[in-house]
Amino acid sequence: MLRPVRRAVHEGVARIEAATPPGRDRALDGLRALAILGVVGGHWLVTALVADSGTVRGASPLSAMPRLAPVSWAFQTLAVFFLVGGQVAAGSWASACRRGVPYGVWVGGRLARLFRPVAVVVAVWTLAAAVMLAAGVGGATVRTLAKLVWSPLWFLLVFAVLTALTPLVARLHPLWPLVVVLHVDLVRLGLGGPDELGWINVVAGWLTPYCLGALVARGGLRGRTVRWGLLLGGASAAAGLVLGAGYPASMVGVPGGRMSNLDPPSLAAVVFGLAQCGAALLLLGPLRRALRRPALWAAVAVVNLAAMTVFLWHQTAMIIVTASALLLAGVPLPGLHTVPDGPGWVVARLFWLPVFALALAGCWAAFRGHEQGGRRTGGASLLVRESAPGRKGRMRHA
Repeated sequence: MLRPVRRAVHEGVARIEAATPPGRDRALDGLRALAILGVVGGHWLVTALVADSGTVRGASPLSAMPRLAPVSWAFQTLAVFFLVGGQVAAGSWASACRRGVPYGVWVGGRLARLFRPVAVVVAVWTLAAAVMLAAGVGGATVRTLAKLVWSPLWFLLVFAVLTALTPLVARLHPLWPLVVVLHVDLVRLGLGGPDELGWINVVAGWLTPYCLGALVARGGLRGRTVRWGLLLGGASAAAGLVLGAGYPASMVGVPGGRMSNLDPPSLAAVVFGLAQCGAALLLLGPLRRALRRPALWAAVAVVNLAAMTVFLWHQTAMIIVTASALLLAGVPLPGLHTVPDGPGWVVARLFWLPVFALALAGCWAAFRGHEQGGRRTGGASLLVRESAPGRKGRMRHA
């Protein structure tokens, strides 16, 4: 029984390994996979759907257990995603310019790959919300579930804007948007300015790691000393802001909290993201060595080929498990429907994570074709098409 499965896995690994261009920087794919999986794991750990008096409401264990804030330090990995995105987009645009590809064609192709799977999740959840309301599900429950699915989409809008602005920002030094974030926070938090100023940081905050990636793409930040400086300097600045300037310790929003480091991005979140970027750049060498192993590389390649599907549907997977378990059990289950107010909830939630992953695998199987444009092709052949010649001896990542 296991032998055919094992053989199929070995054949799939061999196909992906054979289809991978020799010059592809596998470490970038590894960082992107780690960033996406970090976001997914973080959401599953710090988001709870509490069944209470016939309704479902959102809650977070960080509200009752602030000592869990270090969990957000490990799983709030969006800065690494923007770092990789900036490096890849800058290299891709430079390659397009050398090949004479017009800006409209270049940006249209990239945004299509970004938003094609978004249209599907929006359509499915619009229909699901209408069906739930027609079936008598309370409006508060429907709003909670829809917000859980749709709220992460803000990240894609910001990423799309930065992608479209790549020709303008590719040579912008990351210190400039960092200075903008600093002054915005100084005015809105230190001088009592309007809260609306914080929305400038939605672009400036994520432009900082994006520009950092573009700087790496054109040969900057190569030495280990500067990367260690980025890691230690960013971490020290974040610690100073948390301990001395009153910024929250959690790098994600906490319901009922005084302020959020993420909504909009604060100076503490941005400098902490720079520390993560420094760590990510230091990991490039070890990752390149580790991903020479065909099996590990195949796993990373599969995650990258379905990165958008995983990101868009991971909350839906959690909702499916939560709703199905409540219907089957008839009573709230620990770690799934109960209030996240103690260590027991955390332990129970850890046991639910593999179930969430299984549900996500089902969503991936159902919707991955939309991310690949509906093309009936294997991951290995798609991997070849997603690479194009860039600089000599290197490959451009899609």
